[in-house]
Amino acid sequence: MAPDTVSQKDRHIPYPPISWRGGFSLTWRILAVNVIALALLAGGFFYIDSYRARVVDERLVQSARRMEMIRDVAPSIPPASLNELLRGLSLRNAERIRLYDPSGVLKFDSATAGGAAYMLVDPDEEPLKRHVARFLDEMVDGVVDAEPLPPFEEPRSDIASGWPELREAARTGQAVSTARFAPDRTPMISAAILLGNGDSLLAITNARDITRAVRAERLRLTIVLTLALLSSIWLSLFLARTIVLPLRKLARATARVRLGRARQVKIPRLPERRDEIGALARSVADMTEALRNRIDATDSFAADVSHELKNPIASLRSALDGLGTVSDPELKAQLLGIAQDDVMRLDRLVTDIAEASRIDAQLSHTRFEPVDLGQLIEQMLLAREARGIERGVRLAFARPRRDVAVVMGEEARLILVIDNLLDNAVSFSPPGALVQVTATVLNDEVLLSVEDEGPGVPPAERETVFRRFHSVRPENESFGKHSGLGLAIARSIVEGHQGRIVIADRDDAAQGARFDVYLPLAHLNDPGIASE
Repeated sequence: MAPDTVSQKDRHIPYPPISWRGGFSLTWRILAVNVIALALLAGGFFYIDSYRARVVDERLVQSARRMEMIRDVAPSIPPASLNELLRGLSLRNAERIRLYDPSGVLKFDSATAGGAAYMLVDPDEEPLKRHVARFLDEMVDGVVDAEPLPPFEEPRSDIASGWPELREAARTGQAVSTARFAPDRTPMISAAILLGNGDSLLAITNARDITRAVRAERLRLTIVLTLALLSSIWLSLFLARTIVLPLRKLARATARVRLGRARQVKIPRLPERRDEIGALARSVADMTEALRNRIDATDSFAADVSHELKNPIASLRSALDGLGTVSDPELKAQLLGIAQDDVMRLDRLVTDIAEASRIDAQLSHTRFEPVDLGQLIEQMLLAREARGIERGVRLAFARPRRDVAVVMGEEARLILVIDNLLDNAVSFSPPGALVQVTATVLNDEVLLSVEDEGPGVPPAERETVFRRFHSVRPENESFGKHSGLGLAIARSIVEGHQGRIVIADRDDAAQGARFDVYLPLAHLNDPGIASE
């Protein structure tokens, strides 16, 4: 294909940018689809928050049940053994357990009896990463709209009435458990109960393990989401590059073709692509080349028409001018004969030109029907013989069986092809010669052959005879009797029927020309095929 050629004037005129108004480009759509999927995965933060709430609730239930178990077994345990039991439970469950007498005075504290204790941390004394962790905790709680926990505060006087849990347990007589936030936003799980002898029991633990587990899961999920997001963005850009960029190249090239800035715009064929994009690029390139060929053919046809019409018009004008100045009757009759021949030649030219110019347009929207070539040729030869054939030329046809040589096409156009081939064969045949016509099935095609006994077509001329207005006529034929469009029209019709027409040597090596027309064979399952 010819390279891009742009005039110097056009070099300074930028091509209009390809834009997508009313929507997003394909790159952003690909990126959005992949990121939305990751956003759905980010919903795991909601799950982690619900996981924390479930773990805290489970701890509250467990603490309340332990208080109830201690209340049930306390009456059967001596006071000295009870303190030892509470110290052991404190160590086992990492809880600070306090025991108050009926008057509310502290009588046992695991923190001073060798049991477990908790230590509240001042957030201001912690490193920066803990501040960042708490900020992220607060941000996630705000996003998921988590119910905030009340702050944990030690009473000024360590007496039973200073603890709200103990006051609630004394009022209801049931075990009470609550969850509050320590200053560093770690959950404080507390449980209180009133014993049978009037003593009150309080157990408090700082569940830092819940906070550590939740933060660890969030960190892992954040790492996974970050890596997935980066991978998704990279893959989206890669996918957009492999899809969008070739499409943009094709769009810009087709825009240049549409604007006509460059006569030979190079459409990228993308030969390295073996996918749908590559197939689209090659189809667009082939379509553009076919369009150029059609335009070139139209321009050439218009130039040829102008050239072919000038000769008879000039001859006609000369004859008419001479009629006005010549007084000799014989010379006037001769000039009048020339004018009549030129008018007839112009009439043939205009008729054939009109026929050639509308063939493609008519074939593009014509509905093809099954046509039995054997029956069609037989009827045409009978009609031609009834009219009489010049110079005693004989016609022979080996008719195939009915419904054998059947093609899909337009009967009127196929008649025109056969007529042009027969006219060509008869005009080149010597007096009394034989023109043989055959129609046979060859593989998946119907082969129509027309053989004559004329001078034949030299191999160098077998392609040029199908050009428009190219005419090599017999020596005994008067000039201008044919327009030179017959074989060109025949080829256009045959190619419009997805067939081909070629010139070959005769099988018997005798003198003459052989025109072979190959047309696709109509199959039995094609609509409209039935024996008469």
